[in-house]
Amino acid sequence: MNLDREFKTVDLIVDSQAKTRGVDAFALSLIKAEKQSRRLLTYLVYQYAWCTIGEIATLKGALKDTRKVYLRGLLAGWNALYPRSVEDLVGEEYPRLRGRLDEATTYRNKIFHGQLTGRDLSRAQLLELVKDIRKWCELFGRGATEEVGYDGCSDSFRKARNAPALCASYKTNLADEAAYRAFIKKYLES
Repeated sequence: MNLDREFKTVDLIVDSQAKTRGVDAFALSLIKAEKQSRRLLTYLVYQYAWCTIGEIATLKGALKDTRKVYLRGLLAGWNALYPRSVEDLVGEEYPRLRGRLDEATTYRNKIFHGQLTGRDLSRAQLLELVKDIRKWCELFGRGATEEVGYDGCSDSFRKARNAPALCASYKTNLADEAAYRAFIKKYLES
């Protein structure tokens, strides 16, 4: 799994003596979780026959054109497209870790906007969130690798060996870019 490489910068921050290492590692970890979720979803979409190298800019543009796609929507998109849910892939720790992700997102939104979280979070508490976010990424990546052959920690625009069979298993058929954009509006925008 490429997770260690993906979290290398987070590890450097955690291991540093920087006074802000807790909040810095926390924010970066949550960004990594969102990025992994986006990559996993775009990997699924890229398996459609109409998705080629020439369509990558269009696929990226469809996500870029919205300001409403966040972690919750990306996970909903996976669940709307793929027959096995994120909960199934993450496993028994899903309820706890999903709650921690929701909690982390709330804190991050406050921190990024210069607001107080109301929790007076310590460095130790933020670093515990970092561990839980990383655990989420590890479990989601492992489950996705077992299921679709990809962990979300590298370029998502590549074809699976079994792309036609993979697409045939999807719950939703995205016939073209317009269908993809409609899918984004319906499931991802939150």
